[in-house]
Amino acid sequence: MDARISKTSEIESRPANNLLRRLNAADYALLAPHVAVDDVGASHLLYNPGDDVQVVHFPCGPSLATFLVPNEDGRDVETILVGREGAVGGIVSEGFLPAYTRICVKFGGPFARIHVGRLEAAKARSPSLRNIFARYADCMLAQIFQSTACNAIHSIEQRTAKWIIAAMERTGDERSVPLTHEQLATLLGVGRSYASRVLQSFKAEGVLDTRRGSILVRNHDGLRLRACLCNDAVKLHFEEVLRGVYPTEEPESHAS
Repeated sequence: MDARISKTSEIESRPANNLLRRLNAADYALLAPHVAVDDVGASHLLYNPGDDVQVVHFPCGPSLATFLVPNEDGRDVETILVGREGAVGGIVSEGFLPAYTRICVKFGGPFARIHVGRLEAAKARSPSLRNIFARYADCMLAQIFQSTACNAIHSIEQRTAKWIIAAMERTGDERSVPLTHEQLATLLGVGRSYASRVLQSFKAEGVLDTRRGSILVRNHDGLRLRACLCNDAVKLHFEEVLRGVYPTEEPESHAS
């Protein structure tokens, strides 16, 4: 029993990021001396397109990062959200590569970070560590594929509900999401007025309410009924490939 308590205590002492907590004790020990945690504010820019990716960032707790793709009319379109289930920047690359998208902080809070070179050195020493990050990269790619399909076939209303649920699951707050109308419009790739009309229809149906700078969820079942199943598909793939990392429950202990 003491050994199990010690194992649990060791995992809980790590930054509150499910991917880092999914690592076994030996693999995390390779990273721990080089991991730092900073509080990062909302809208902080982590990478611009073309920047050399030198640091891997791990959102912790309620923190959330987003990938934005700029288009020719000057608008950014958000593609995926990354929270405590993952990391952004240099996940599987060997050495330094330029960023393709803009990556910024959606919801501020603690972010763990490690230099890409330190991570690469640790992966070179541990096949199991390399395997975990390769599996996470597969999960991220699945999320991108699902997002592409979702944008092509699902309604704005379905996608609105999906994004709100995705944000709630990643932050762990089932009552509110610190999301403005403008931010929601960017997530959906639509104008602010369109996003506001969708929110008004959800309010009229008693599904949610809005406050300055946030969305309050009143009816979780109603919200899920209005969402597409894209979140569920991504969640299922995470559970098949990297069980215990997607933030629907506490990650399992793998510190043996």
